[in-house]
Amino acid sequence: MAKLAIDAKQFKNLLETTKRFNKCLKAINLVELGKGRCTATLKVKEEHTNSMGTMQAGFAASLVDTISSHALFTHEKGNHPSVSVNINVSYLKGIKEGEEILIEADTLKVGKTMAFLQVLIKNKINGNLLVKGEHTMFLLQK
Repeated sequence: MAKLAIDAKQFKNLLETTKRFNKCLKAINLVELGKGRCTATLKVKEEHTNSMGTMQAGFAASLVDTISSHALFTHEKGNHPSVSVNINVSYLKGIKEGEEILIEADTLKVGKTMAFLQVLIKNKINGNLLVKGEHTMFLLQK
């Protein structure tokens, strides 16, 4: 199975040019990508919200999925195609339209076939924790 090397420029280009589902993430600003970690920021726009004017829960789950997947791609043992096995998202506080958020993904452990990641979504200004995500992935290797 081919390895998936990706750098910050390729990540941003992927989000800006895709016609697939991830196009909803094109407003992400990448801060850091490497060594099993991915950090990004986002100003929440109307397109990211539900009828109550807060970030739609599925969009937050997509952030957990996408940002943690890219963190894994940069880990020395996680640079393989992979699929999600489990995503757990805890919504601690609503995220309002116009709010700037910081998304931090860390690779906690990579074994022979499984990887475990954590994502924290915080208010960029005051650091309050808004969403906590856990992502388990299966590594597709020969």
